[in-house]
Amino acid sequence: MKKVHNYSAGPCILPREVFEKAAQAVLDFEGSGLSILEISHRSKPFEAVMTKAQALVKELLGAPDHYQVVFLGGGASMGFHMIPQNYMKPGGKAAYANTGEWATRAIKESKMFGDTVVVASSEDKNFSYIPKGFDIPGDVDYFHFTSNNTIFGTQYKQFPKSPVPVICDMSSDIFSRPVNVADFALIYAGAQKNMGPAGATVYLMDPEKLGKTGRKLSPMMDLKNHADKESMYNTPPVYAVYVSMLTMEWMKRMGGVAAMEQRNAAKAKLLYDAIDRLPIFKGTTAVEDRSMMNATFVLNDASLEPAFDALWKEANISGIRGHRSVGGYRASMYNALPIESVQALVDVMEHFATTHG
Repeated sequence: MKKVHNYSAGPCILPREVFEKAAQAVLDFEGSGLSILEISHRSKPFEAVMTKAQALVKELLGAPDHYQVVFLGGGASMGFHMIPQNYMKPGGKAAYANTGEWATRAIKESKMFGDTVVVASSEDKNFSYIPKGFDIPGDVDYFHFTSNNTIFGTQYKQFPKSPVPVICDMSSDIFSRPVNVADFALIYAGAQKNMGPAGATVYLMDPEKLGKTGRKLSPMMDLKNHADKESMYNTPPVYAVYVSMLTMEWMKRMGGVAAMEQRNAAKAKLLYDAIDRLPIFKGTTAVEDRSMMNATFVLNDASLEPAFDALWKEANISGIRGHRSVGGYRASMYNALPIESVQALVDVMEHFATTHG
């Protein structure tokens, strides 16, 4: 089987050993004679999977003991809708920072439930930087931001200090670097970047900040209900949770989140150094805000794109075309991407610069 260097922004690359274990479990889960796809979510074997997955989230991120973990379906986009219901009082107010497409969607959902103030935005420069030095008002129910901008390639290097509960969408950089979980009322993330396949979303929350709004919620929208039911109020995304558990086990064996940060920093430096060194290419974001996860760049001469595309495809590189809304190129370097794949892309870029520069 040929080696493909997978830069997909999500669903994304996962470790080979995770694929192998997950594939075996599809045929026979732990010698049961049943597939992981058909076992009951109420069975003891799957309850053990869920318990372990929840524990690994807390262990890898160093969460306080009292924090709770919930796995749900619906993606982070469902979270956009759930968060104002669970954290904004009726007649209340929320503050948001807008750094791209997903933050924009979260803001739109919040506006359905109450006054939503955008306290910082980088929309004026096509989301090419992270806003800094802004104030978060003390009279809002919570402050929400998106830690990494998957589409435009920016990332918070310093998290905002807030006088109110902080909620963060970490879908595209969770487990990529250490964070102080105690600073957050809620961290949530779709699994399909650094944790597992599409279909599961993890919520890591301080239960002391939940249930304070006075809203009467549908049980399906109530995070406290899901936490109290140990993610089992309804059928959870069984396979996605299982593969997420396997991936977190791999991260732990590799040295945990601190080791992931070192790996990711080395990969990002290798690629960004090439972008800056080769005049034929140009990065599209503020240098100080460049994402370790999603490096975005363009060719200075767009007419050369077909020739460049042919070259990287010939090198078995996949998934580096930019998001359809922005064009150019985006190399997503999630935890499981080996540095050898980054070197393969850099080699192509250097060869192309030599022949077309």
